[in-house]
Amino acid sequence: MFTKATFNFLDELAANNNRAWFEANKPRYESLVREPALEFITAMGPVLEKFAPSFRAEPRKMGGSLMRVFRDTRFSHDKTPYKTNIGIQFRHALGKDVHAPGFYLHVANDECFLGAGCWHPEADALGRIRDLIAAQPKRWFATRDDRKLAAHWSLAGDSLTRPPRGYAADHPALEDLKRKDFISLASLSAAEVTGPGLVKLAGARFAAAAPVMKFLCEALGVQY
Repeated sequence: MFTKATFNFLDELAANNNRAWFEANKPRYESLVREPALEFITAMGPVLEKFAPSFRAEPRKMGGSLMRVFRDTRFSHDKTPYKTNIGIQFRHALGKDVHAPGFYLHVANDECFLGAGCWHPEADALGRIRDLIAAQPKRWFATRDDRKLAAHWSLAGDSLTRPPRGYAADHPALEDLKRKDFISLASLSAAEVTGPGLVKLAGARFAAAAPVMKFLCEALGVQY
């Protein structure tokens, strides 16, 4: 699937992030990035079906699990047109965008990792997650601190500096209630990304994160 040549291409794209270079090297993008990414997505389909049947592996060039290479530059000072990482999201079947519950693979020269959870959920979804944590903190702690999860995963993302409105400042789960993201990350090495066991490894790590994903899906009122 992914190879050292994939990482070399991403390095070259970072150094030549313009449309003329990308168009001249598009066949390399296809063979080194898109094709192995779609192969990985296809292989993950039956793996996810075993422990996360509501999450979709969609090996389409556009609109599927592989995220666009084009950057959204409308509100950014950085106007370079292309992403220099590979992003793959296995989104919940009812999810419409990257903010939906999902499992994720990130491949880049500076960092590779797996992700699981909800990134920047919209206000209503964020409130639902916080409400379930506030109502059942002991259950949340048991889920969050599960030994299998903690072996490879850690909570990450942005948080408020002050308690969110409507929640007690002395709530035992206050630090988690302040979270704006409910995502867990698990680091990967480049050797793991390019190795023959990536699908098996990703499947095992995602399965270990299933308890947190189940909790989030319950909070959002969707079937896990």
